[in-house]
Amino acid sequence: MKRRNVAYKLAMSGIFIAISTVFGTFSIPIFGAKMSPVQHFINVVSAVILGPVYALGNAFVTSLLRNMLGTGSLLAFPGSMIGALLAGLAYKKFKRVGLALLGEVIGTGIIGALAAYPIATLLLGKEVVLFVYIVPFSVSCIGGAAIAYSFFKIPAIRKLLIEERGEQ
Repeated sequence: MKRRNVAYKLAMSGIFIAISTVFGTFSIPIFGAKMSPVQHFINVVSAVILGPVYALGNAFVTSLLRNMLGTGSLLAFPGSMIGALLAGLAYKKFKRVGLALLGEVIGTGIIGALAAYPIATLLLGKEVVLFVYIVPFSVSCIGGAAIAYSFFKIPAIRKLLIEERGEQ
């Protein structure tokens, strides 16, 4: 199995962070929620291509930049970071894109949504119930995971992943 060098991973991280920072505000209204799939798509792609540590770092830097630019929310930190980390750990352990997608959905849609509750109540002063963020977080991460699934179905991308794993 080939190991990616640090320069490659940093360069790819810069590209992924730029894409998710610039296009992170893109949203589609669905069932009364806004689906913002770009961050979640990038989380899965980062997790699969770069691994869990870089995926986590990319999600953190993207959330930080979007907050500094006024286009994000503090709630982006737990959702995107937990989803990216779980997607990366799932892919690293099992080498299956489907499990990376599941890691993103569980990490962001459920665990990240629950982790957003104390941030919303304690730091943002919102009066919300514990499970309030599960539906909107899940809608966005399922949309991003679906896009990532389609991306990894592209024959050239599939071939690269197979070569990376050392399969034929």
